Amino acid sequence: MAGVIDQFKKLVKKSETANKHIALFVDGPNMLRKELRVDLSAIKKKVEKYGQIKVARVFLDQYASDKLIEAVANQGFEVSIIPSDVDVALAVDAVAAVYNGKVDCIAIASRDSDYKPILAKAKEMGKETIVVGCEPDFSIALQNTADIVIKVTD
Repeated sequence: MAGVIDQFKKLVKKSETANKHIALFVDGPNMLRKELRVDLSAIKKKVEKYGQIKVARVFLDQYASDKLIEAVANQGFEVSIIPSDVDVALAVDAVAAVYNGKVDCIAIASRDSDYKPILAKAKEMGKETIVVGCEPDFSIALQNTADIVIKVTD
């Protein structure tokens, strides 16, 4: 009987996860550095364990190479080229997603503590929060604010 109950709990959890809509925002200049060796498809795969990604956007600055832009687009991400501050543009889009009733979860891929207020606001508004990052310099404050922390080097 206990085995049947455990299977039922797993099915319920799986169906709840499948119905969650996630908005994923990637801080390109912070995460997509050669020395970090971050794989966008790995980020996507790990985040998809928590629901369906409905928004997948990578923010890049004006110095991003055409090769990088093409590689990001080929992995199914929308690319936003920002001529000024990437952090501000990402923050604006993430806050808009916080107030979108069709989004259940906000996921931010960055190592930067600047996004801590967005995660706090998302939680205040009843959204689940995910932060995706890697070492070195993965902000402890950012990790402590999120409901779920994903380290892409794990």
